Amino acid sequence: MLIKDHVFPINHYLRILDGGIASKSLKVGGIILQCLFKFIGDSIGTTTPVFNKLIHLYISCHRPRFAHRIFRLIPIQQRKWESILCNKIIREYARHGPFQNAVDLYGEMLVDGVLSTKYTYPYVLKACSALQDVETGLKVHARVEKLNLKDDVFVCTALIDFYVKCGFLLMAQELFDEMPEKDTVTWNALISGVSLHGTCFEVIKLLSEMQHCGEKVNSSTLAAILPAIASECRLQEGKAIHGFGLRRCFHFDEVTATCLLDMYGKCGKLTYAMKIFEALHSKNEITWSAVIGACVTQNAIFEALDLFRRMMRYADLCPSPIMISTLLRGCAKLNCLNVGYQLHCYTMKLGLGSDLMVANTTLSLYAKCGSVRDAMRVLYGMQVIDSVSCSAIMSGCVQNGSADEALRIFRRMLFLGLKPELPTMMGFLPACSYLSALQHGVCGHAYCVVHGFTSDVSICNALVDMYSKCGNTDVARLVFDGISRKDVVSWNAMILGYGINGLGNEAISLFEAMNASSGGVKPDGVTFVALLSACSHSGLVAEGRRFFRAMAREFDVAPKTDHYFCMADLLGRTGFLSEARDLIGSMPFEPDAHMWNALLASCRIHRDVEMAEEVSGRILSAGPAGTGNFVLLHNLYTTAERWKDAAAVRVRQREMGFRKRPGCSWIEVSGTVHGFVGGRSGGYPPEIYAEVERLSREMKGLGYRAECGYVYQDVEEEEKEGTLLYHGEKLAVAFGVLRVGGDKRIVVSKNLRVCGDCHEAIKYVTVITKREISVRDTTRFHHFKDGVCNCGDFW
Repeated sequence: MLIKDHVFPINHYLRILDGGIASKSLKVGGIILQCLFKFIGDSIGTTTPVFNKLIHLYISCHRPRFAHRIFRLIPIQQRKWESILCNKIIREYARHGPFQNAVDLYGEMLVDGVLSTKYTYPYVLKACSALQDVETGLKVHARVEKLNLKDDVFVCTALIDFYVKCGFLLMAQELFDEMPEKDTVTWNALISGVSLHGTCFEVIKLLSEMQHCGEKVNSSTLAAILPAIASECRLQEGKAIHGFGLRRCFHFDEVTATCLLDMYGKCGKLTYAMKIFEALHSKNEITWSAVIGACVTQNAIFEALDLFRRMMRYADLCPSPIMISTLLRGCAKLNCLNVGYQLHCYTMKLGLGSDLMVANTTLSLYAKCGSVRDAMRVLYGMQVIDSVSCSAIMSGCVQNGSADEALRIFRRMLFLGLKPELPTMMGFLPACSYLSALQHGVCGHAYCVVHGFTSDVSICNALVDMYSKCGNTDVARLVFDGISRKDVVSWNAMILGYGINGLGNEAISLFEAMNASSGGVKPDGVTFVALLSACSHSGLVAEGRRFFRAMAREFDVAPKTDHYFCMADLLGRTGFLSEARDLIGSMPFEPDAHMWNALLASCRIHRDVEMAEEVSGRILSAGPAGTGNFVLLHNLYTTAERWKDAAAVRVRQREMGFRKRPGCSWIEVSGTVHGFVGGRSGGYPPEIYAEVERLSREMKGLGYRAECGYVYQDVEEEEKEGTLLYHGEKLAVAFGVLRVGGDKRIVVSKNLRVCGDCHEAIKYVTVITKREISVRDTTRFHHFKDGVCNCGDFW
């Protein structure tokens, strides 16, 4: 182009820039700038008209940063009169970002003395609301009042929009009430804010007031109302709003139609949502995301995946991170790991692997589907990790029995300087529960109190569960009593806590208090599972029978598999084997292997080999649910010294691909959780084995004799005693005696049922050491003190 090598009049540059603005050509702007600096030099201040045109060019091309730089080249004496240019740059920042630049430019205006007008403030306020910059917004409000612009509808509407988006509904309402004149946009701004932060009825009340004032309702009004209706699943009100729009002949654009289908999806009417979606002539990425999200919300995961494939094939749209995250959540719901792998690969191809939301959802999928190793790979491959990342993988670790890994992730999170949020603590506290890590749990409780999380009932429920599963029901009850608004989960957690600690009568008393309370909380199916389980752990047969009968009659709760399981377990443990078998046979649905397993465990307790063989046959015909069925039958045969039958069970177990889970015991000492697996070759410090042997000698002096019936191998008695001596429970207790100072209680957790010989031995240890010992196995706590267990040997 000739202008590169020649100097032309300013008007020539202006004509070229007009053409550049018309064609939105950034290249023209660059050439003009080169010419200005090359040929004009020190007299650049005379080219302000060219700068004005350049600014318009960059704004038309959505390049506000370039326009801002050019604006700064204008001499300050001339710049102060260019408020229109400044407003346009602020508007472009407020629309497309960065929002902070809009606020910064407004500050430059004040410093440089550029005159701000009523067109300046709405866009500055829009940027403030996007940034949640309340401080600057309040200063803008003060300046508006100083300039006497508080009666301007345009400015006041922007202020209302700012306040509602920042959550200051009262201030927005006061400003709205003081306005002498309101238009539809003003009403929509307030309705949108109340819809975001208020209730459905408050929004509908505002709609009624708007109509009463004679203001016209438009489709944007309905789009502002529908999110509040959707969040509360108020289907009738949603249908009324839909009908209202149809009667008024509103044209439902993409935004309003998207809100409608989202509302129907969240209200459980997926068919209605699909009809609205199919009726739309034009569908954008947000519309597709909304309908896919509706399918996932209603657990129609395959329909969501079909829609996604259809979009990719016909709509020629690129999926957003929100859409991919929604589909990944759907795969997690369905526990569909294969489809999750495919989506993960697709996100990597799209270049979305580094997106924080997608990465968090991906690791959450792997964690919930039990693939903790894959989740860890995603975590360690993330460039940025936040509290959501850690919360997701911690929850997955706990769900899949890797609570110790969850605690390691929590420690790494603190090391990285990440602040645990409420969802993080909801993953941390169950990990403490699983491991009976009381010291970790107490620290977590203190953190929740300091940061105000205990005002949330879900955190309090998790604390009740944690203290109960750490064997401290007194503190659990204090937390429970401190909950101002107890829900059914609160009552269930405390009843279950009493049950697993062998406090059946306390559980029944609490249940009666629940029925007598004025909180309006009714017992549900989980309540009766906890209650019947408490009766089972305490041998309360009459009470268990009474509650089982009362479930359907008095509380309208139909007994399900879990309730029958608890009753069969209660009857079987107390010796009513025939009644337990008849109860299982009378169930209105086919009993599974878990149900028969409860009766098989009772047969082993009472050494009824004949019934055990009958039950074992039923388990095999139903399909073994796990190794526990084989282990129980094997142990029963070995107790009866039927070694060939026991060996046959082991062979059948191996042929069917079931492996015996190794026993492991945990103990927390000085904030560190230590694990112990039974055997002399565990590689633990020699002092632990020496302490076990010392305690064994003293126990024998008090009359202890090893119960060799708990060694399920055909070996000599002396070898059986050696095997029993180094069980994981005994090693953990010995470690606790050595390392837990003073007269503090020793708490051990185990991933299997506690061994009968260990149960007897620990009684003697409490007499020798004059200390309390608590052992939590897979079903309950055993609290030992002065040679007695609180289970009364009923377990």
